[in-house]
This record gives sequence, structure tokens and C-alpha cells, in this order.
Amino acid sequence: MPEVLSIRNVLDLSATISSEIESKDRIILEIPSSAEADLSFVQLVESARRQAKLQGKTLTLSSPVGERILKVLERAGFVEAFTAEDAKFWLHKEVTA
Repeated sequence: MPEVLSIRNVLDLSATISSEIESKDRIILEIPSSAEADLSFVQLVESARRQAKLQGKTLTLSSPVGERILKVLERAGFVEAFTAEDAKFWLHKEVTA
């Protein structure tokens, strides 16, 4: 993934991720820890997670998101609504109730 993940390149990112989902059973997204992102990228990844799951495939991140993407998730209200599965996906954290 590039360093900037935003509305400006979301169509290219979408095409790349969709192609990976179509051609592989296990997709691992490598997001640079210093990457800048906006809400469109977060929405794209959430959509891709659902699409992969519907097709019986697995989409994961190679490492937890960096501080910049975490702030986007927080501002958009994602973090406070995280399920255990979401926390594991985005933050690589195991959450027990």
C-alpha cells in the first residue's frame, strides 16, 4: 500500500484489493506504519473485509494500524464500536469480555 491512502487514490486501491480478493483465498494488506489515511480508506477496508468474508476468504492486516490511521478510526467512532473481531483485525488485540 502507498503512504497516502485517501479519496484521491481510493479507486486504484479498491481495484487492487478487489483483484486480490478475486485471485486469493487469504489476503494480507501491508499498510505502512507511517501511512496517512482518510475515512474513505477505512470504509474501503471495511467493505473489503465483508466481501472477503462473504466469499469465504480471509482479509488481514500484516501489522496493527499506525497512529495516524488509529486516529481516523477514533474520530469516526469506529474504535468505541469495535467488536472483538474488529479489535483483532485493526489493532491485533485479543479482547475478552
